[in-house]
Amino acid sequence: MSRTYRIAPSILSADFARLGEEVRSVIDAGADWIHFDVMDNHYVPNLTFGPMVCQALKPHAVTAAGVAVPIDVHLMVQPVDTLAAAFAQAGADYISFHPDAAQHVHRSIQAIAAQGVKPGLVFNPAASLDVLDWVIDDIDLILIMSVNPGFGGQSFIDSALRKIEAVRKRIDACGKDIRLEVDGGIKENNIRHAADAGADTFVAGSAIFGKPSYQGVIDTMRSALA
Repeated sequence: MSRTYRIAPSILSADFARLGEEVRSVIDAGADWIHFDVMDNHYVPNLTFGPMVCQALKPHAVTAAGVAVPIDVHLMVQPVDTLAAAFAQAGADYISFHPDAAQHVHRSIQAIAAQGVKPGLVFNPAASLDVLDWVIDDIDLILIMSVNPGFGGQSFIDSALRKIEAVRKRIDACGKDIRLEVDGGIKENNIRHAADAGADTFVAGSAIFGKPSYQGVIDTMRSALA
């Protein structure tokens, strides 16, 4: 089956001293989404950025033709609801969270959707997918972590491919248009494996940012997906 693939560079690996320029550069290089890894030094052992950064970067997340590029916010925070609402108001287009970080998963999904934002769920490498049995019809994104959350630059965990395959079967069975995203260790040499397992959206941080040519990396990834 033919799929539309999306590449979502993670600004976690960008140069924080010039984030606006970095976002514009990676969009000019062909990025489809801009991915925010939001960490609270509580749910995960790292601290990154909050809604004000999202609001500040929203005007930069446009193509040269003026087309808005979706902002994809991955919350690694606990509790979920307050920050989810703040990021919705700051301009996020997708907000995903970890089920084990929410007190009431379905309520949090409803709260995100009520803000006009597309909700998603995130699954860590060892997390069960059982919650999908009850909420898959209410979400627009499923994100599979192929590293343990908290830090960029980690190596891809191969067992994530089996989890991607399992989620793809659930998505196909429910018949809804749900993005299947993978985050962690995605590079030019393994993006095809993730796509073959069923992923259609690929988060890449250190594989893109800091390299001499953002477009060169993205073009190589697209060639692997072609």
